[in-house]
Amino acid sequence: MIPADDAAFAALTRKISREAGLSLDAYKDKCLRRRIAVRMRACGVHTFADYQGVLDGSPGEYQRLKDAITINVTRFYRNAETWNRLRGGLLHEVCSGQGEVRAWSAGCSSGEEPYTLALLMADLLDREGRSERLELVTVDATDIDRESLELARAGCYRREALVEVPQDLVDRYFEIEGSGCRVIERVRRRVEIRSLDLNREPPLRVNYQMILCRNVVIYFERATQERVFLSFADALAPGGILVLGKVETLFGPARERFTLLDPRERVYRRVA
Repeated sequence: MIPADDAAFAALTRKISREAGLSLDAYKDKCLRRRIAVRMRACGVHTFADYQGVLDGSPGEYQRLKDAITINVTRFYRNAETWNRLRGGLLHEVCSGQGEVRAWSAGCSSGEEPYTLALLMADLLDREGRSERLELVTVDATDIDRESLELARAGCYRREALVEVPQDLVDRYFEIEGSGCRVIERVRRRVEIRSLDLNREPPLRVNYQMILCRNVVIYFERATQERVFLSFADALAPGGILVLGKVETLFGPARERFTLLDPRERVYRRVA
């Protein structure tokens, strides 16, 4: 027999999945319980059944709950060792051709990651005397968190978000205005921000040269992780680069389609 609390939780997640269009069965149970509890406390209720009543009486709570479930922590140049690894040669490889350069920041949160990637590509091309090729760069930035996407589109951040960015990059690729900052316009316009649910929707395009998905799939159940990894393999061009978070590991059938380039920084290459 299923304990009453587990039955109430299952009923609640079915309701949220149906009404909010969010695939909760893709998320780890522990993560879901913790983040739903945040909203329950904010609403002053203590049982899953009571929270169902809140959702019934306040449709706007669905969006607040969705934001709580998908919340991410990010900043520019987060985990500097990973970005330094990309600057150490892999970005040169990605940008070395004559055609378009396509990258994807999957689970972009409020935009710091895709803007970091775009400015590093700009820096590489500037240093190589090929600044005009920045117009051929597109960084797709996707997430399902409404508030985060709005922040990403605005592109305005507090200066504290630059704490890990090398000063030479701050000087050349950011506009500083009082306590705020913004990536310069020629870099900012290379980032295309869109809503996309990794659990439900396919990639925006194929033949990406690079995909970054860091500290996102760790919240998903294994079956969902395996499916997402396969979608990355399908979306990457042969030889393309996949970067995961430092605590994430590629597994399942997708492993046969990648070689590990850097075990510490979780960098993989799609085999030809």
